[in-house]
Amino acid sequence: MIPDTTDPTDTAGIGTLNEGTLHAALKRRYASPGDAFEVALEGFVIDLVKNPGTKNESLVEIQTGSFAKLGNKLDRLLPANRLLLVHPIAVKTVLERPGGYSRQSPKRGSIYSLFDELVSIPTLLDHPNLRLDVVLHNQIRKQVHDPQLRRRRGGFRTVDRHLTDIVDIQEFKEVGDLMRLLPSTLPEPFTTKDIATHAGCGRDAAQRLAFCFRAVSLIEEVGRTKAGYQYRITAAQ
Repeated sequence: MIPDTTDPTDTAGIGTLNEGTLHAALKRRYASPGDAFEVALEGFVIDLVKNPGTKNESLVEIQTGSFAKLGNKLDRLLPANRLLLVHPIAVKTVLERPGGYSRQSPKRGSIYSLFDELVSIPTLLDHPNLRLDVVLHNQIRKQVHDPQLRRRRGGFRTVDRHLTDIVDIQEFKEVGDLMRLLPSTLPEPFTTKDIATHAGCGRDAAQRLAFCFRAVSLIEEVGRTKAGYQYRITAAQ
């Protein structure tokens, strides 16, 4: 594991725009001297511009939440800019509440949680100017009581997230790199149930993976049985 040695309260030189601690820590980790923060471009605000004004200029967008609103931004920026999309996934979360309460959340993320978000932008995955970093990390989630929340949600809402250490960073420089998330032990043809079994992920995650992979022609549908749709890896792979 890679401990987070940055001070999340040190925001010198970084525009925060009311951002959370997790977002600020990741932005700092990806920044180098001379980079520009919170840059207005094409009607959008970019988290980080690396090597601004040079032939090596590139954009970094750190997305700690849903990808649902990213489509328009990427559509506008990708044709003329190289862009690295950074997405953190918490593999372990400690919940902290006022009064000294602290416990580990039963919810655990994995690299396959990525597809919860990629379903919002599947056709953009093969754009030559887009790269993706997935930051698997442990975090502390700060919560406060909110009487307006329904009891079934626990009555607490998250007010901030703190990165404690980085477990792994998985880089996807091109769409074909995603293929390493498809288990090599799959039968042919295979179903989403096969993906879930061999990858050790949930069936929902496997279905989202298949949806995204079909959208960029990494796999193709070849039939349907009572077990569900059958797929195979495309000949191009």
